[in-house]
Formats: sequence, C-alpha cells, structure tokens
Amino acid sequence: MSVQTRIAGTGAESIAASVEEAISQGGLAPGDALPPIRQVAAQLGVNANTVAAAYRLLRDRGAVETGGRRGTRVLDRPATTSRSTLGLGVPAGARDLSTGNPDAALLPLASAQLPASSVPPVLYGRPAMSARLVQYARATLTADGVPADHLAVTSGALDGIERALTAHLRPGDRVAVEDPGWANILDLFAALRLSAEPVGVDDDGPVVADMARALGRGAKAVVVTSRAQNPTGAALSADRAAQLRILLAARADDLLLVEDDHCAGIAGVSLHTLAGSTDHWAFIRSVSKAYGPDLRLALLAGDHRTVERVHGRQRLGPGWVSHLLQDLAVGLWSDDDATRLLHQAEERYTGTRVRLCAALAHRGVTAHGRSGLNVWIPVADETAAITRMLNTGWAAAPGSRYRIRTSPGIRITIADLAAHEIDPLADAVTDAVHGAGRPSV
Repeated sequence: MSVQTRIAGTGAESIAASVEEAISQGGLAPGDALPPIRQVAAQLGVNANTVAAAYRLLRDRGAVETGGRRGTRVLDRPATTSRSTLGLGVPAGARDLSTGNPDAALLPLASAQLPASSVPPVLYGRPAMSARLVQYARATLTADGVPADHLAVTSGALDGIERALTAHLRPGDRVAVEDPGWANILDLFAALRLSAEPVGVDDDGPVVADMARALGRGAKAVVVTSRAQNPTGAALSADRAAQLRILLAARADDLLLVEDDHCAGIAGVSLHTLAGSTDHWAFIRSVSKAYGPDLRLALLAGDHRTVERVHGRQRLGPGWVSHLLQDLAVGLWSDDDATRLLHQAEERYTGTRVRLCAALAHRGVTAHGRSGLNVWIPVADETAAITRMLNTGWAAAPGSRYRIRTSPGIRITIADLAAHEIDPLADAVTDAVHGAGRPSV
C-alpha cells in the first residue's frame, strides 16, 4: 500500500494521527519519506497549510524529521513507536543477552518491604522531598565529590535528564552527546527537537578532542555518563575527568552539563565526577539499575537555578515523587542485607565482564567493558554478526540502536551470564565477528 493511501484526515490533528497510526502499525518504517505537502493536500482535498501544520505536529512529537531536500522522513527511533517494535526478534530458545537488564536475583527491591511510617500521610503543599532522603542524599553525594546544596528527586534517570535539559534548552539547540550512547537519550533528543553533536567514546569516557569540536560547533549542553556507559561500559578516569573539567570550565557561563550516574553501587569503578564544572549543571543518580527497575527514583543535584526550575516544572505536572518511594529508597540504602547483596552484584558483574573480555582477547577479538552491565564489541557488519550469533543460539543488541556516526558494533549484557557460558559465548562471538568480515579492532 502506498504512503499516500495510508494518510487520511481533514484537519492537522487527524492527518498527523493517521501518520502516527501508520508508524505504530509498522506501515511506515524508520527512514521512510512522507509524500510532499502539496501532494497530500491534493489527495485529501485540504489546504496545503493544513498538511504543513500536521507535519509540524509530527515533528514536535518526535515522530518525523525535516531534512531540507531529503523531505520529511520517519525518525530512526520515532517517539510514537514502541521500542519493542523496532527491536531484535529473539527466536525461542535463544539466550537473550540484548536487554541491558540487571540480574533479577541480585536486586534488593525483590525482597524489600514498605517502610513502616510513624509520620502523618503526606498531603498537598508539603515539601517535595522526604527529609530522610535529603539527609541521605547530601551525605552520600558530598562524599562522592558532588555538591549537594540543591536537590530534587525525579522518576528515574531519563526523567531527570529531560527535566534538566528542558530547564535551559529550546528546540533546535545543539547538545554534545556520547557516540555510541544510550538509545533513549537519542530518542529524547528527537522528541525535544534537540540536535545531537556526537562525541566519540573510549574506555576512559568522552574523547577530549571530540568534545572540544562539539563545543566549537555551538553545543549549548553536554550529556555525559560518569561510569557504566551504555553501551560501551566506558567510565571517566581521573585524568580524563580533569581534562574535561578544564574544557567545560572555559564555557562555564553558557553551557549546561548533565551527568548521568545511573549505575551507582554496581558500576565496578570509582566515580570521577564533572559536577560543578559549569555554572549550570545537573548530576543525576538513579537507584533503578542497582536496586530494581520498578523503583522509579533518581536523585538530582545541581546549581540553584537548575534545581529551582526542575522543582517548578514538577509542580505543574506530577507535583512530586511519592514519599513512599523516597522512604523505601532510603530504607534500601540503609539496609545491611541490601548493601551486602549490592556488593555481591557488583563483584559478580565485574568478574563476568573481565572474564568475557579476557576470553575474547584470547581469541583475537577486542571488547570494551570497563564498568557496568554491558560489553561492546566492534564489528564490520552488525547485521551479519547478529545473524550468525542468533544461528548459534545467542542474541546480542545491534549497535545501530546506539550509534550516530561511530563504527558498527554489538552490545552484550553480561548481568546474568553464568561462568560456564563464557567460553561458548566467546566462541560464538569470535565466529560472528570473523565470519562477518574482518577481525574486531
């Protein structure tokens, strides 16, 4: 069926809705071009301005992009489409190492109990943050070198990142971002109509020369992952952090720094923070990855103006993050059994990463996994590598989900990988990498 016959409606909203429906149902795939505005207007018998308004709505919703002579095309990761519909089809019986999830057996939230409360229920008009959470956050963040005078709490890392970005940026602004980087960040940029300026990543974090180039191109914000970078496992080293702090400080008065510490507690490396390098900044520490994805909570520390704007916007939306969740998080942070389980998880993840990378190196395959839950393996051809792995019963995530301009690769999540699976997996990866073209470099 042609694109034209899938588009229907008489007003901007209904036309946009028909395109969104086609994207959601798979009739319009990422990269597909929408027909010219005048062509749709003639087909539907409406004014061209109506179709133009519909296309603007789709762009504002993160469904399409307008690229001059390329016309209007469906985004590679349209916000109107569930990520699962764009994901890898994992055959029955295959070992799925593509998810990015922690090991459910090592999550403290699985056995947590809601805290008993001796204080009255929280009503409208009360402070957004639990006093217990504020006290804990100030102590732990300060110990890690993060200024914690001004705090907020958000519904997870991505919520915090979005609130920090929208506190300062407008559609069209350029943002320096890691490449490869977290796919949801790239989706968020599209939805917010922000322009991504890719910054290369090595094992020690963002490459300084690439960051300088992105800033030179007019980036108004920088998003950096402190450690356990997704998908590469990169972590800021002390030297790299020092170099980046100097670079960012030169733009301190007009640059927003957003730092994501989503894997605190299980990253396997120390934190070398950039927080405070610029006048406007936000450091976001999620508890979801370490304690349980259903615990939708993240701490946000930042400068006074940024945190004030985050609070102000929250008041016009959800109001606050439930104090039940806040107190549950503090309870988990303070619980000896939860702490022991967290240390066990960190040791398990670190050991598995190290052993898998060593097994691959022994077979002549380079892999990156300095911290966190994932290992990144450069390949010549992602499709061929993924297909060969599936044929031997292993599912990895294609790097195209995470890349802007960087070279191809695949991501393997090691969280629940058993020791006896490492050598068979390494053999499968080696066959996939070498069989797909050239050896990994």
